Amino acid sequence: MIDLGVVAGEASGDLLGAHFFDALKKERPGLTAAGIAGPRMVEAGVRAIHPSEKLAVNGYVEVLSHLPELLWIRARIARYLLRERPRVFVGIDAPDFNFTLEARLKRAGIPTVHFVSPSIWAWRPERIQRIRQAVSHMLVVFPFEEAIYRDAGIPVSYVGHPLADVIPPEPATGAARAALGLGDGPVVALLPGSRLSEVRRHARLMLEAAMRVRAREADVRFVLPTASEAARELIARAAQDLDLPLTVLAGRSHEALAACDVAVVASGTATLEAALFKKPMVITYRVPALTAHLMRKQALLPWIGLPNILARDFVVPERVQEAATPDALAADVLAWLGDAARRAALGVTFDALHRDLRQGASARIAAAIAPYLEAAR
Repeated sequence: MIDLGVVAGEASGDLLGAHFFDALKKERPGLTAAGIAGPRMVEAGVRAIHPSEKLAVNGYVEVLSHLPELLWIRARIARYLLRERPRVFVGIDAPDFNFTLEARLKRAGIPTVHFVSPSIWAWRPERIQRIRQAVSHMLVVFPFEEAIYRDAGIPVSYVGHPLADVIPPEPATGAARAALGLGDGPVVALLPGSRLSEVRRHARLMLEAAMRVRAREADVRFVLPTASEAARELIARAAQDLDLPLTVLAGRSHEALAACDVAVVASGTATLEAALFKKPMVITYRVPALTAHLMRKQALLPWIGLPNILARDFVVPERVQEAATPDALAADVLAWLGDAARRAALGVTFDALHRDLRQGASARIAAAIAPYLEAAR
């Protein structure tokens, strides 16, 4: 019998889940948890029935090819949790996988908490009906999300963003550069995404953009953190015919962001991390054409990157689909490197964003979960 059932999807969910579980263990050192987890959550003490990388699939087209395996995993984890009957289940991100699972557990009398709202404010707002059926309590990381759930009659708590607590207000750029051996010249971080499908779509694009930047800035260095050994191998193949001063890292994305002057980032949690490190960036993303068409039809906002969504403005450029070309990315990077005043103004914007999201998420998470852990089985 376990206290906490959990399912976290991909690298970002694993990172958030580790913060989540660490926050609970501060109050309850003997807390037990099991489910779908990545290496950071396992290190924090969660028993992994399946690795979270199995859920690292996004987009309509991509999900179809993995659907049989995903359905098998969900059925197996559901049987496990229904047998173990945890005091509470926590779904971390991975909404399409988790909401169906949460609805089944909730019907069986197991309270369900979902951590990190899907972007119903950006697309597919009709999902609020499904969420009402599946979720006993929603924990949101952005302040404007709280009213959405309150108005829909869904119990909700704004906890702030754990990354805003972990990332320091002032990035230690010099120390990070020294640790990575990057020297004093311009440094550009390349973050193609944590999913292998993202790395396949973005790695060569970013590396070719890097070649164009280097043609204009001879002393520039590039740093590229990878989320797995498989991603590292994909990067090596993509870069094998390119003459670039490139440092490829196993993990260490926060050091890469702290060290850089500008980042080229695939849309996702990494864009928020770059903003919390106060770094100018270019946001990019590519998906299969059919996925892009379907997503555009359902989009509610003109932005895809979290920094722009939170600022309600294009404070950093976005290059998506056909607009995501090596020339365009390189031009955006060079524009940031050549405009110190613009970089400084963006830093002020990102500093205010950091203060808004820095809410002591660990304590708020523990307080929101406590009633479920203390209730009798």
